[in-house]
Amino acid sequence: MTTQLEGLPHRHVLTLPNAPSAVRLARETAEEALLEWGINLHHPTVGPALLILGELVTNTVRHAASRSPQVTVIYAAGHDCLAFAVHDRHPYRPPLYGAVAGTGAGGIGTVMELVLGLGGSAVVRPDADGGGKSIWITLPL
Repeated sequence: MTTQLEGLPHRHVLTLPNAPSAVRLARETAEEALLEWGINLHHPTVGPALLILGELVTNTVRHAASRSPQVTVIYAAGHDCLAFAVHDRHPYRPPLYGAVAGTGAGGIGTVMELVLGLGGSAVVRPDADGGGKSIWITLPL
């Protein structure tokens, strides 16, 4: 997908303590934002998108909490796409496109299977100082 994320008309940022409760709060906030933006929660992309979001936040809680006391979720949408990012301050950048569910890749394998199945894209963007990263997911609506 070639959508310029900066040009999407809807955007919301949520920063939470990096704790298990972040998963539920990130999903609930996504649902509230989507409704506010006029996106039907029954759209075929929304359920998988919420699962992807939950997996990414769960990975941050499980693997990055020791170095990243907070997790930030950025939500964005336009008339034809939905995008979100999960940011933490752990420097590890998981390989996305080599991950396949069932080969020990865990949550990232599931995430990529869903993203690719929906015709979306995923990218890991490192922080400028290399000390953290954001995983951006873009899905067509």
